[in-house]
Amino acid sequence: MAMEQYQQPVSKADILLDVTRGHFATGHSHINYYLDVTKQKFCLSEARKVAQALAREYRAVTLIDTILCLDGTEVIAACMASEMTKAGFMNINQDQDMNVLTPERSVGSQLIFRENTAPMIQGKNVLILMVSVVTGYTAKSAIETIAYYGGRAVGIASIFATANEIGGLPVQSLFDPNDLPGYMTREAGDCPLCKAGQRLDAIVNSFGYSKL
Repeated sequence: MAMEQYQQPVSKADILLDVTRGHFATGHSHINYYLDVTKQKFCLSEARKVAQALAREYRAVTLIDTILCLDGTEVIAACMASEMTKAGFMNINQDQDMNVLTPERSVGSQLIFRENTAPMIQGKNVLILMVSVVTGYTAKSAIETIAYYGGRAVGIASIFATANEIGGLPVQSLFDPNDLPGYMTREAGDCPLCKAGQRLDAIVNSFGYSKL
């Protein structure tokens, strides 16, 4: 089956996501949809739309000191921080400073913070921002790292998610499997597409995909 590309509207925000249907391998699973969020991550106008939609879920009810950026979400995070610190009756973080922080990764892919950035985690309320939450592996790693450095994870925000909760934290997303007919994520050894003899189309990660 050839890859199928199309644009998917998102009901919670005025954006169109570029979607490709096929057979893909991630670092943790096999999936049959790839979401290209390049514009949403790097184009200011698109990032602002995502940020405004996600910020609505937090600004009235969640104190946030730091947004922890995973998957290259720094532009979205900066827009979220701006949105959530504006003066407003329903803005619990109004007029406060907010950190936008990207973790460093060790050789073993463990998330780490140096002495100059660790204070932005220690004793802080931290929102984890991701492109997608599928297996939950990366989100759980972030939660553990925040706790290790003395911070408190208060939520997980993402463009796409397959779960409403990870590690006891609520997940807020703009998009879920209900928007993708027949969406599948499975461990490689349990992939029905592999069992049916369908070859992989590409290897995908937060940077994009590489055709095989």
